[in-house]
Amino acid sequence: MTQALRDLQAAAGATFTSTAGGDAPLSFGNDEAALLASQKGMAVCDRSHWGRIEVSGADRLRFLHNQTTNDFQALKPGQGCETVFVTSTARTIDLATAYILESSVWLLVSPGYGQKLMQWMDRYIFFADKVELKEITNSTATFSLLGAESHAWVKQIGGGAIEGQPSGSHQAVEVEGIPVRIAVGSGLATPGYTLMVESDRAADLWNILVAAGAVPLGDRLWEQLRITQGRPAPGQELTEDVNPLEAGLWQTISLSKGCYIGQETIARLHTYKGVKQQLWGIRLSQAAAPESVVRVGEEKVGTLTSITETEQGYQGLAYIRTKAVSPDLKVQVGETEGELVALPFVSHEYP
Repeated sequence: MTQALRDLQAAAGATFTSTAGGDAPLSFGNDEAALLASQKGMAVCDRSHWGRIEVSGADRLRFLHNQTTNDFQALKPGQGCETVFVTSTARTIDLATAYILESSVWLLVSPGYGQKLMQWMDRYIFFADKVELKEITNSTATFSLLGAESHAWVKQIGGGAIEGQPSGSHQAVEVEGIPVRIAVGSGLATPGYTLMVESDRAADLWNILVAAGAVPLGDRLWEQLRITQGRPAPGQELTEDVNPLEAGLWQTISLSKGCYIGQETIARLHTYKGVKQQLWGIRLSQAAAPESVVRVGEEKVGTLTSITETEQGYQGLAYIRTKAVSPDLKVQVGETEGELVALPFVSHEYP
């Protein structure tokens, strides 16, 4: 990421943290104001440490259609989708967002997963395939806008064509002379937008957003929102121990498209309602360590995967055995009492 952007953020009070994708603003010392802005105003989060991959070539849509869970063949330029990379046995690798352009597809993937997924996809490109992969993480930047007032700003800068459109819909605009691609969806359940820009103009765009009233939001608060809303993360909720149906990522899966990696397992789980565990939120009375066992009485019913502290107390994510789930289920996590809560990012309903 450009030093100019980091200097701007540091001058605004940012402290930084090291992530799998590089340094990122941890906090701007304004978490309370940023949280309020993400709900009722406009907040901006720098997600430039997330990975970005450009997939081009005449066979790009067919290739991605065959490699991930969603239906790429049905998408047109200006559209997009969330999709999951899975193994041949449908174990999760990463949750990605795809944006269909005229001559390529951009993939926004988790921090540190750019090279990993490039190598994964490269294994499946055969001699006759017209597919090219290029990592564009360092040459681009990504910001997310969150909050109710983000819609007015997007309309003001000429993004009205995507207002009210499905998540992943996107268009190219110019913001005070800066080429920007803006897409519906903040990356969380919170309404908002994702902005992509060349890295050498990232500092300029950040300045414009802050001048327009966007409150900087750091990675610590993003992680809190991720957990309380239920967006699963690789290495925590997305591992080779779970499949995307267990993770509640039904919106990323096409049940009608043809064969793809992991399709046989997913189809069987759907047909026979074979999802044995589900991702749920747990409201906790005290802190507990990830990987703690979740119990009902003496019976083990699940495992805690993530935890965060909020203004209302502690909340975590956990995989809970499907047969044990009931509304407002009371559980024990280590020495801590907890209660299951629904998550806006995931679904437990069979379509």
